[in-house]
Parts: sequence; structure tokens; C-alpha cells
Amino acid sequence: MSFVLGFYVTLVVNRWWSQYTCIPLPDRLMCVLSGGLQGGDERGRLLRRTLMRYASLSALLILRSVSTAVFKRFPTIDHVVEAGFMTRDERKKFENLQSPYNKYWMPCVWFTNLAAVARCEGRIKDDNTLKLLLEELNAFRGNCSMLFHYDMISVPLVYTQVVTLAVYSFFFVCLIGRQFLDPTQRYQGHDLDLYVPIFTLLQFFFYTGWLKVAEQLVNPFGEDDDDFETNWLIDRNFQVSMMAVDEMYGDLPVLERDRYWNDSNPRPPYTAATLFVLRKPSFQGSTFDMAVPKEEMHFQPLEDIAENLEESGRRHPNHALLSRLLNVAPSPTGLVGGAIRRTSAQLQRLTRSPSPGPGSSVSTDDSDGDDDGGGSSMHSALCQDTQSTICSCGEFAAPARPHGRRARERGRARRRRTTRTTGRVGRRKKRGMRRRSTKTRKRPSK
Repeated sequence: MSFVLGFYVTLVVNRWWSQYTCIPLPDRLMCVLSGGLQGGDERGRLLRRTLMRYASLSALLILRSVSTAVFKRFPTIDHVVEAGFMTRDERKKFENLQSPYNKYWMPCVWFTNLAAVARCEGRIKDDNTLKLLLEELNAFRGNCSMLFHYDMISVPLVYTQVVTLAVYSFFFVCLIGRQFLDPTQRYQGHDLDLYVPIFTLLQFFFYTGWLKVAEQLVNPFGEDDDDFETNWLIDRNFQVSMMAVDEMYGDLPVLERDRYWNDSNPRPPYTAATLFVLRKPSFQGSTFDMAVPKEEMHFQPLEDIAENLEESGRRHPNHALLSRLLNVAPSPTGLVGGAIRRTSAQLQRLTRSPSPGPGSSVSTDDSDGDDDGGGSSMHSALCQDTQSTICSCGEFAAPARPHGRRARERGRARRRRTTRTTGRVGRRKKRGMRRRSTKTRKRPSK
């Protein structure tokens, strides 16, 4: 019950606040228009006032379409003309445009056309100012469009019915199921402890009040006391916008030095009721008072850091994966060491390859030289591959020898193991070749 009702109230409240933020306000548009459209003569004044009147007319048409209070104030287009938002010629153009849809966007199109005329006349100095003016108009028109869509797509009626039915059904069941037994019957273990169901009444007050809140906010453009004051918004926006682009155009107070002209650290005064603010320390950040041990404050050499990373990688096999997840760049010695390990692995696979079978054409000692030549060529190719791999590391590949005493000892041991393995495999190859050559000589000729 709490989940269903809470989700419904959250949906209604978010929708209510979104509709409030979509109410078209001309404040940004009038500031851009007052500073962008130049001219103190009658033509400049006419252009500025007409442009702002078009914006106010567009807001009036959309509010008239979604608000009951505004529609009762302006029930027809004649009332809009008589109120001064639209002239008679503009009304003819508005009615001559045959369209089955709401035409609240027409004054915005008139605004763009008139702004283009002002740009051609030089009233708007450059294209950037015109672009800024049209961007503010598009934001204003977008708010009008969002109000229209919110009015067209409402909360599903079945959802409201389900929540309302669930709340009243729940308390109807509680009215019967939460009654106490009759103590005069003397049931064992069942005594009357409360005459008034306090917790059930609390649930009834909270859940029913929650539901009533959602019912009040589901349509904020009505005539209730808690709905938006749309008529007040129309009056305020029209008056403020006209004053900003007409009476206040070019109106500046006298420039003079402020009180803190010679003060490098100005600080406004406080009253006696706000002196406690001065006693509070200024916030410097969440890590400003963090304490770090002194032994952890010293910078470590890069060689020690690289060696520690390599040792930790050997202890923890998943260190490379963890480093990639944490976006930790590999160390230079790690790159070189990885190239050396890959090369040694390739050499070991080469030396452990099986010897040629009996059916091969190898029968003389010259084949040993060929094998050696092939092995040397393969070895040179691997060395070139290793060199290119190491050099591809860029400026970090300069130290070809691993850093640290332990790393050098591990490299020597690896080379000794590789040498012993290569020697054993070579001797086995030679013994196998001698046996095959002996068998070939002993074979009788046909």
C-alpha cells in the first residue's frame, strides 16, 4: 500500500514541478533584446516593443489553452485584441492561416521575421547577437510547447483509479479486521487493551492525506487556491518586459566609485543577529584537515616504484587486470621485462620443437649446417622482433637491463636455464641424426 501510493504521489509531484519550470518567462529574452537591438528613435522603440509583444502573445495563447482561469479571462480572440496583445491586422493573419492545430507558435514566427528585418536595417549589429536572440526565443517557445504536451498527455486515469480504490478498500478492510474481541465472552488470552485503534487512525490520516495531496497537484492550472496564479503571471510578465525594452532602454545611473574602492579585501557589515557567522571557520575542503604520517610524505624514486610494482605483479596474478581497471599505466621496466619474457618463451618453444621424422630427406652432415643456419636465421628474426618491441616503448625503453640486484639475478638464472635447455636439445638432435645416417649406410642396395 505504501509503495503504490508513494510512487503515485512522487509521479504527480514531479510532474507538477516540471510544469512550473516550463512556464514561459520573458526575463532572459527581454535582457538580450534590450542590449542587442540598438536605436533610441521611434523606429527602434517600435521594433523592441513589437518583438516583446509577440513573445507575450505566444505565452498568452498557450496559457489560454491549458489554464481554466486564463480562458475565463480571455474566452475569445476578440478579448485578446481588446486587451492589446494583438492588433486587428495580426488577427486577420492569425485567422487566415488554415490549420487544425493550436497556433500558439505563430507569434514566434513573426518574431523571427521581424528580427531578420532589424538585422538587415542594421539595428542588430552582428550575426552573433541575432543568433543569441533567436536562441532565447527558441527556449521561450520550447517552454510553451512543453506546457502544451503536459496538458495533452496527463496521468493515466486507470492509475488514479487503482490508487484511490486501493486506499479506500484498505481502510474498509481495516474497519472490520482490526476490531477487538468482546471481553465479556472471556476468551483466553484475548483481552481488550485499547478502546480506540490509534495506529489504524494514524494510517488513515496519513494515507488519505497523501492521496488528497496528489489529487490537488494533478492539475496545477485550475482555479483552486493551491494552483498556479497564471493571470498574475501574465500581468507581471507583460508589464516588466515592456518596461525593460522601452522605458529602461539606455537608462543608466551615474557612474561613481563604490564604498570599497580603496579596500583590497572588501567585507560587507553584519548585524547583531548575524555575528555568529563570523565565528564559523571558512570551509577549505573536505581534505583540508586530513593528517598524513610523516614516513608516507617522502617521494619515492621511480626505480623503486617500478621494482615494487613488478614484485607485486608476481605475487598477485591478477595485478595486471586490476591495473587496467584502475587506469594505472604500466611501468617502463615492466614493458621491457615483458618483451624479454616473451622473447625467451619463443626461444624455448623453438628449442623444444620435435626432431625430423625418419622419412625426412636429412641424411648428411650438411643438413646440420642448414639446421643451424635456419635456427640462426630464426634467432635473428626473434632478436629483431624483440628489438622492435623494446624500441616501440618510446622514451621509456632506454634501460635495456632490468633495474635492481634481484632483477639482474633473475635474468642471469633465466639465461642459464635457456642455455642448458638449448644445449641438451642440440645434443639430442645430433645423436638422432647420426643414428639415421648409420642406418642409411647399412641398408643393402637393390
